[in-house]
Amino acid sequence: MTDTTLQLEGTAIDVDAPAPVAWSAATWFAVLSMAATSFALVSAEFLPAGLLTPMARDLGISEGTAGQVVTATASVGAVTAMLSNVLIGRLNRKTVLVGLSALAIGSNVLAALATDFWLLLLGRAGLGIALSAFWALSVAVVARLVGANATGRGMAIVTLGVSLATIAAPSMGALISDWLGWRTAMAMTAGLAAFAMLLQFLSLPTLPATASNSLADVLRLTRRRGIQLGMLAILLLMTGHFAGSVYVRPFLEHVTLLTTGPIALALLGFGIAAVIGNIAGGRMADTNIHMALAVTATLMALAALALVLWGAHIGVAFGFVTLWGLAFGMAPVVLPTNMSRAAPDALEAAGSLMVTSFQVAITIGAVAGGYVVDTYGATGPLTLTVILAASTAVLALLQPRN
Repeated sequence: MTDTTLQLEGTAIDVDAPAPVAWSAATWFAVLSMAATSFALVSAEFLPAGLLTPMARDLGISEGTAGQVVTATASVGAVTAMLSNVLIGRLNRKTVLVGLSALAIGSNVLAALATDFWLLLLGRAGLGIALSAFWALSVAVVARLVGANATGRGMAIVTLGVSLATIAAPSMGALISDWLGWRTAMAMTAGLAAFAMLLQFLSLPTLPATASNSLADVLRLTRRRGIQLGMLAILLLMTGHFAGSVYVRPFLEHVTLLTTGPIALALLGFGIAAVIGNIAGGRMADTNIHMALAVTATLMALAALALVLWGAHIGVAFGFVTLWGLAFGMAPVVLPTNMSRAAPDALEAAGSLMVTSFQVAITIGAVAGGYVVDTYGATGPLTLTVILAASTAVLALLQPRN
């Protein structure tokens, strides 16, 4: 049987024991360092959305070509996710996390200094490795920090960095780029990663590997029914979300007939609701994971359905875009926690499968959403969201209890 304790300031902690009601200051500090890392990495991931025009002009490329820096990050991440927890072997997980932050620093600096598109692409590929490897380890590390029974609440804090970065990165990147240039904006993400690395170094306890993972171990895990259902839930819900959410703005423009200002307010409401969803999702996941998944999927399906049916009305559009944001905020907490319940003895391998599932869902969602909107118009992608989210809710209700 593997050792399931970690050393925190000289005290052995049983990670399989029920989580205490209140976390210690050291635990809070460690979890917040993980949240700071997620904020730094996701800020760097979404930053190009606000920099495409000046970046393309400076490098002498089209905006479409410049947009491929986002694709490069996701593509490299999908491949890395399957291999990252295999390649790290028995390295101390604290060392790995600090190293991934160092890789993010170097990648962002390279991107900021890039003199041509290929150097920029190389820098973004490095960021993709850091991102996917971090998320593949995140659930296992959080479970060791806070205890298995509080994994949902721990992941809620970590993914709070995602919601905040999603709101802030594109707009702040655009502002900083206009003021100081896109290279400065890119370099500032290296500063965020450096701050996160410092927090990790100071706050994370030593996290010795309890086992090494092989690719066969990761693939063998897919034989478990709970893992299969967990991966299917991610593929359904996240494909549905990314197929539809990308086209919320065109929907608000062409169906609700909103101008830029009101659309910005609606999307701000989406982002604020996502932050609330992070917190609510964590508490629900620790209480009843199957119900949490069903509620998350049902809220997303309801929001998309209401927009399709009544989205021409401004009040309805604002209200249900906000509800969609709440569901989206719950999803990155509930979905990984759901998978972790099926593999408490193999959290790192499950993390690899989880990140791969997310990346595949993002890719399929983008392709499917683009085809549907071109074929059926602005309501088409949202209808696809309704179908896939509702299917996830049914899956959650039929999923066998552990």
